[in-house]
Amino acid sequence: MHVLEATTRVPAPLNDVFGFFSDPGNLARITPPWLRFRIQPPAPERLEEGARIEYRIRWLVFTLRWVTVISGWVAGVEFQDRQERGPYRTWIHTHRFEPDGAGVLMGDRVEYELPFGVLGRLAHTLLVRRQLHGIFDYRRQAIEKIFPAAGR
Repeated sequence: MHVLEATTRVPAPLNDVFGFFSDPGNLARITPPWLRFRIQPPAPERLEEGARIEYRIRWLVFTLRWVTVISGWVAGVEFQDRQERGPYRTWIHTHRFEPDGAGVLMGDRVEYELPFGVLGRLAHTLLVRRQLHGIFDYRRQAIEKIFPAAGR
């Protein structure tokens, strides 16, 4: 199992930040364009425990179907999405939101495992780890534009 952690300070009220991340329509705004991320309708208007989101992403030359379910929800504090179907053997993404002065400290923890045993581990070493870090770097930059002065 691999773990990716990222933290971003967002200079906005907790309700605004949590509200932004609770709206599935905002996922495309923080996802790199090279993934060609598209939610497959119908998507829930707001996230809550049990909400299911199906989307398509482009990885290399493949279009992948990915389905996640919100498996944990504490309004204003954290939520967790788990892969129900997709490219990973395991994908658990926990989003945490903590008030921090005049803003919010937003934390992400992704626990993931690739399929295909030794080949999956090799793909992780050669490509996937770097791509995931690139996705989260893009996400941080997008958040800085959406919430000016974020992370500074």
